[in-house]
Amino acid sequence: MNSPGQREAVGRHFDAQLMQRARERSWAALHGIRARMQPGISEAEAKLAAAEVFRELGCQRLWHPPLIRIGPNTTRTYRQRSDPSVRLGENDGYFIDLGLVFDGHEGDVGDTFVTGHAPQRQACAEAARDLFNQVAAAWRHDGLSGKALYAFAGERAAAMGWRLNHAIKGHRVSDYPHAIHRGGDLGELDAVPADGLWILEIQIAHPDQPFGAFHEDLLSRHPAA
Repeated sequence: MNSPGQREAVGRHFDAQLMQRARERSWAALHGIRARMQPGISEAEAKLAAAEVFRELGCQRLWHPPLIRIGPNTTRTYRQRSDPSVRLGENDGYFIDLGLVFDGHEGDVGDTFVTGHAPQRQACAEAARDLFNQVAAAWRHDGLSGKALYAFAGERAAAMGWRLNHAIKGHRVSDYPHAIHRGGDLGELDAVPADGLWILEIQIAHPDQPFGAFHEDLLSRHPAA
């Protein structure tokens, strides 16, 4: 396994300010897509709408395809295929997961939203954000390793009454492409992750109902506004 130093290597064009800018513009893209999510839309149609948003914002390229999950598909992981027949209901939930490149730097953001009146789904979306914030705060204040962060996430999710997807363990980002540095999963990192280089991913699900929620963002000393 690569050493922590190797796992946090960056390219010669890396700029921490450009990483933050890519993060901000990725969040702008996510909310642009959210504005286009109306009841009746399919995931395929949502991805076409997302492509329009990316063009409007001047996205340089994608480093992973946009992932938009609706209804029961919100319990599925990145590598699991959605049921393509699912459409957004009047009282429903969905999440958006984006991997975009701006100015040669990678943004990776994700969040969950609800249409109409769906209190359980709303609670799930809020729980994913809350759990993310708790784990990020533990990193900022307690200096936990990547492995310890996900162990903490599992304990907190259970205490909150949700099921954590332990297959989702976060990953590296940097100047594009981060993959050449072989950073691996955040949840496998024995060291304390550096500021501005790792994506913390949280995916939870209701313990017995077919819906879940997702939230991800850059581990940063400066939380997103």
